[in-house]
Parts: sequence; C-alpha cells; structure tokens
Amino acid sequence: MAGAATTSSQVASGPLADLVGAGIAVPLVQGGELAYVNLDYAASAPSLTRVAERVAAVLPWYSSVHRGSGYLSLVSTSLYESARATIHRFVGARPDDVVVFTRNTTDSLNLLARSVPDGGEVVFLDIEHHADLLPWQRRQHRCVRVAATLGETLERLADALDDRPAALVAVTGASNVTGEVVPVREIVELAHARGARVALDAAQLAPHRRIDLARLGADYVAFSGHKCYAPYGTGVLAGRRDWLDEAPAYLAGGGAVERVTVEETIWTSAPQRHEGGTPNLLGAVALAEASLVLAPLFGGEIEAHERALRERLVAGLEDLGGVRELRIWGDSSDAIGVVAFDVVGHDAGLVAAYLACEHGIGVRDGRFCAHPLLERLNAGKGALRASFGLGSSLHDVDRLLGALAEYRRGRSRQTYTARDGVFTPDGDRRPVPFPQVDLGSPTLAPPCKG
Repeated sequence: MAGAATTSSQVASGPLADLVGAGIAVPLVQGGELAYVNLDYAASAPSLTRVAERVAAVLPWYSSVHRGSGYLSLVSTSLYESARATIHRFVGARPDDVVVFTRNTTDSLNLLARSVPDGGEVVFLDIEHHADLLPWQRRQHRCVRVAATLGETLERLADALDDRPAALVAVTGASNVTGEVVPVREIVELAHARGARVALDAAQLAPHRRIDLARLGADYVAFSGHKCYAPYGTGVLAGRRDWLDEAPAYLAGGGAVERVTVEETIWTSAPQRHEGGTPNLLGAVALAEASLVLAPLFGGEIEAHERALRERLVAGLEDLGGVRELRIWGDSSDAIGVVAFDVVGHDAGLVAAYLACEHGIGVRDGRFCAHPLLERLNAGKGALRASFGLGSSLHDVDRLLGALAEYRRGRSRQTYTARDGVFTPDGDRRPVPFPQVDLGSPTLAPPCKG
C-alpha cells in the first residue's frame, strides 16, 4: 500500500488543471505579500483557464439567442443549444430528460419546488444546505432527522415514507459542511419503491464526482456553474420532463410562450417554458466547457487528489490538539474535499480573519447556510471550513496547518475588532487592486456568515 500512498501524494503535489488567478499574491496586514492559498472552493471556485479562453473566443460572436436570423444570432443559438446537449451528456441524463439553464442551484431547486404537483409532499433531511431546504418549506413538507449512522438514517427515511407517501425526496449528494458523501443510489431505491421521486442537490458533488442520472436512477439534479469552475452566472436543473412541462412558467416573458393574446397565454414546453427572457449564453458556454474539462478527471484522478489532501489535513488537525473535526455520521467512509472544524474556545470568525490577514489563506467561517446541521453538530455559532479543488496542493494544506499551529501558540501579530460580528484587523492598510474597493468601508454590508 506504500506505493498507493506515494501515488496519491504525487497527485496532490500540484494542480490538476490551469486556473485563472493561480499563484496570485495578496498583501499581508503586517506588510509584505504571499501567494494566496485558496481553501474556499466549496463556496465559489475560480474559473478554469480553458473556460475563460472559451468565453473570450465566443464574445466576438455574441448575439441574440432564439431571436434572430442574422448570422451571429444563428451562431449564438447553436452555441447555446450545443451547450445544453453537452450538459445533458455530462449529467448522464436519459434521452427524454430535459436540461433547463437557471442562475444557480438555489434557482434550480426553487423552480423544481414550483413544479411538484399540487398536494405532493416533499421530504428532506435536516442536514441540507438552505438551497435544498427553504424552497420546500413553502409547500407541504416533512423533515427527517438524521441518525448517528448512515444505516439508521436510511431506516428513518424509509419509515417516514412508509408512514405517509411523498411525491419527492430531496437530498444533497455531499454535505457542504463536512464533505461526507450521501448514498444517493440507496435513497433512490427506497424512495422509488415507495412511489416517490428523488431530487439530487449536486452543488457540492458535481465538481468532485461523476453525476449519472441514468445510473443513479435519480429523477432530477441541480448544480451551479460557479462551483464547477465556470463563474459566469449559470446553473442547471436536469431531469424528467413531465413535471416541468406541466408547471407554471418559472419566469414569465419572451421565449417562454407559443402564443399570446391580451386575454390569454399559451406556454411552450420545457426547457424554454422556464427560460423566459434573453438567456445567459456566455454562462451556458462556460459551464459546458468546464464539464468537458472535468469529465475526464472523474475516472479517479480527482478522487485520489482530494483523498491525499483530506487525509493530510485531518491528520494534521488531530496532531494540533484543541481542534475538533465536524462529522455527521460515525460510519461514513466516503467524502469529497471539504473539511469543517473548530478551534475549541476560539471564535471561528477571528481564526478565519487571522488566517487571511496574516497568512494569506482563505477559508470559510460561519454556519455555511446549513443552520440546522450546525446546531446538530454543536457548532451553532459557526465553525471553519477548508475546501479543496483542482488547484489545491499538499503545500496549501501545510500552509494552513502551520498557520493554525502559530495561532494555537498565540503568535498573532495583530489585534482584531469585531464589527457586526465580523473581525477586522486594527489599522489595516493593505493596498487594494481596484480604486472602488475599500476593505474597511462602513457602507459595505458585512460578509455573509450564514
């Protein structure tokens, strides 16, 4: 097994793909600068270089989509629909499945929530990101509380569906807090056996693992371009056509109709039914290009890369002492490159500010838009999250562990003041890259800690 460990380390020693902004240096509050360590991929991933180049190549040909007979309009329409076909293949959709372009995962799941037939109940777990929780609260719903193990959790879900039928089970593919992968195929099997469809929130899973609707048997999948190295404002909802064809048009407007009079409107079918207005061509092209980069890496390369990074980080956190890794289940064995932890007795926001300001390391702190789960993990006031991606390396992990060790030894060089719950260094004079940016402006809303 020593050879396997060496191979994993070699894989994680450098990036798997070229990213825009890789190696960018950031100023430190004590002076000087360091290459930025991005450990916040789970929030938003940087653009792939290939994606940025593809968008730049398309821009001169940009024109209206589905709305003109000019040459550029025809090219743009073809690019848009070609992107849809590429995404259809990327998610392993069935021949009759439909791909709808949206703004992001939240938008996709809100669209699906409006598409569930009237009277149909939605069941979800209490570990979900708010995007896969709040839309269901607006309609008939039930929340199943997870148990200490995955096996017991599946039993609870089956019991809930036996107790009362549901139209849809909504579940995340991987926790955005702990990175633990959910057994989607098993959930699909137990849900389908009880007459319920399954919607997969793949916002976190899609950049890390292959999504195959046909193989998993899931009925719908939602994910975002900004987490898949295509930050151009596009998301996807893909899945079975019937509910989407019968649902009210999600965004009433041009392009979503067959015929309009002053008295009535006849809506077209999905996907155009839910893509009213001028579509985001550049976003669709960007996400399609990103999928072409990601797909070949799902043969095990990304998984091995992230496993080496995750193992190095978890082992290092254990060695530090006074640091607690957050986990949902005692028997989960599969996880993506996301690790949540807290430094016992210390405010997560202060630790995150210290890492950013004094070490040039970006992590997420807060409750990660998963308040019920953080309460369950006894971290209701927030925690820290380090998340990896295609550009991460073992050097990044070591930078984080070294900085945390210094913090634990009380070697912070600065004092920090909390304003509206956000810690900022006193006397921050770091230069900014754009004249309109003011890091300490009181007019700026505080960063989201949700």
